[in-house]
Amino acid sequence: MWRCLVVEDDAHNARFIADGLRELGHVVIVCHDGATALARLTGEAWDLVVLDRMLPNGVDGLSLLAALRGLGKKTPVLVLSALSALDERVRGLKAGGDDYLTKPFAFSELAARAEALVRRSRAGPEIRVLELGDLKLNLASRRAERGGRPIALQPREFRLLAFLMAHPGQVVTRAMLLESVWDYHFDPQTNVIDVQVSRLRSKLEAAGGRPLIHTVRGVGYRMSLDAGEGPESRPDGAGP
Repeated sequence: MWRCLVVEDDAHNARFIADGLRELGHVVIVCHDGATALARLTGEAWDLVVLDRMLPNGVDGLSLLAALRGLGKKTPVLVLSALSALDERVRGLKAGGDDYLTKPFAFSELAARAEALVRRSRAGPEIRVLELGDLKLNLASRRAERGGRPIALQPREFRLLAFLMAHPGQVVTRAMLLESVWDYHFDPQTNVIDVQVSRLRSKLEAAGGRPLIHTVRGVGYRMSLDAGEGPESRPDGAGP
């Protein structure tokens, strides 16, 4: 699993790319303009950037790429463009792109190129299995088990569990979950998170063992082997 920033002004294309990568188990955030993307790229850690070359509002893809490299950021960047001429591809690579994919493209090719870029950029082997106590989550096979007993998860439950297990012992806020698991950049003022967490918690505890997901009142959730100290509780169905 890795974090990807998709920078694409066309909403349809952005959704197509983001949905496909999420189905593969990755965390995807979408930006529709260069200025917003640059702010997120400089302030957060990313494993990959999928960058459309033609962007609105004065900051095009190559300008964003040049700014990113000028700051010393080595995040792999896959450039997308409808400009397929050889000299255009060369310009994209010379500006700091790690790969160049012309539109239209098949998602399978984008996914393969993205995987190759992330794999090359990582110094060590990619983490394939997340573990917390007797709970294991295989990111490649998308299987969960606790104490050797399989746990059937829906796609959203898998992404929620993967995100929580990727931040063991940390308080994960409601905003973090809305953005990374649901791709909401606003609070829909519903109990969708509470319901999903309650269902996931029930499935984990039905497989046996101590509670692993702990509610941090007024803040969010924390996944750990013990409840710890502080204003925490875990009543079923109760949200932050």
